[in-house]
Amino acid sequence: MIDVILKKGKEKSLLRRHPWVYDTAVARVAARPAAGETVRVVSSEGRVLGLGAYSPASTLRVRMWTFRDDVAVDDPAFLRARLAQAIEAREPLLERTNARRLVFGEADGIPGLIVDAYGPWLVTQFQSAAVEARREEIGRHLMELTGARGIFDRSDAATRRREGLEERIGCLAGDEPPALIEVVEDGVKYGVDVRVGHKTGFYVDQRESRLSAQRLAEEFKRRHGRGLRALNCFCYTGGFSLALAKGGAQEVVSIDSSAEALSRARANAQLNGFDESTLRWVEDDVFAALRRLREEGETFDLVILDPPKFASSHYHVDRAARAYKDINLNGLRLLREGGHLFTFSCSGAIDVDLFQKIVAGAVFDAGRDAWAIERFGAGVDHPLLMTYPEGEYLKGLHLLLRDF
Repeated sequence: MIDVILKKGKEKSLLRRHPWVYDTAVARVAARPAAGETVRVVSSEGRVLGLGAYSPASTLRVRMWTFRDDVAVDDPAFLRARLAQAIEAREPLLERTNARRLVFGEADGIPGLIVDAYGPWLVTQFQSAAVEARREEIGRHLMELTGARGIFDRSDAATRRREGLEERIGCLAGDEPPALIEVVEDGVKYGVDVRVGHKTGFYVDQRESRLSAQRLAEEFKRRHGRGLRALNCFCYTGGFSLALAKGGAQEVVSIDSSAEALSRARANAQLNGFDESTLRWVEDDVFAALRRLREEGETFDLVILDPPKFASSHYHVDRAARAYKDINLNGLRLLREGGHLFTFSCSGAIDVDLFQKIVAGAVFDAGRDAWAIERFGAGVDHPLLMTYPEGEYLKGLHLLLRDF
């Protein structure tokens, strides 16, 4: 096994069990490992720190498989056991949904691998050289462990380019998936297109937030004797909108710039048999639409802001912060007294503290007073590995306006 020797003092993060080794931490490599090859990581003083997968093209030079040196990482039984453990941990979710994440990369000890399940179909994303080198093996294990009908690979994320890997889209194992896969989440049906949809076809990470929206709609109707009026921005295929309709919302105005996504959202509403008069779909730029709605004097009981990633890296944080401030400021101005704001960021470069400061600034500039009564994050199938804080990419706040 080839040794990767670190510079003096660069072993500290590994001793804290952080799973990444950056190129700037490497003093020298004993030979030339291939992409994905298992290497031994060694401190400058000769201490073996663990075993990882080498990536010659990436600034993340090594992703750790284990912090021990006596594990047979390359044995198929090792990877099968890790996959089995990850899949078993998600089984309780089947009581609520058949759409869930089965493998969440580093959090499950399988660096760079994403696996989502939609009914009997799996969708994969191989985001590192570590798992790309073992893709066929992973496909076989997943088919055996889940009994899936087929696996569709959506390895088209930008992270692959940073690993020096080409994009891959196509069937990995088993049968080709249908054009639409019907899934159910907390009593709501959704049609998922795994070939062209965002991420792997659906935002499974927003499950708990959608349930909160549904429950808010139910509670609002019970307390006020009417359904709430909501604005769902960046609605995509209607996840929050349908959850609100399920909860008894009176009207939900949903905005997205994608005509294709809105078409799927309408179809999802029909799939559930929801009253079409309750749901209004608007194709527009959200930034412009928020300003126009304010000029028109529109008000809402609930505004949801769930934008795409505004900051793909730390280089874009300032620009992203301005964008988050803009939509939150205008969203707050559209709320009635006692109204609710659900606001989110899925930008990993925007941490929880910064996001809260941005939203607090928007509250101040809007001239409103608000309580933060709930925090949002990805569901239990997206666990946060405590030694790997980078895994906490999704964060959100539920604000309640107060009149002091």
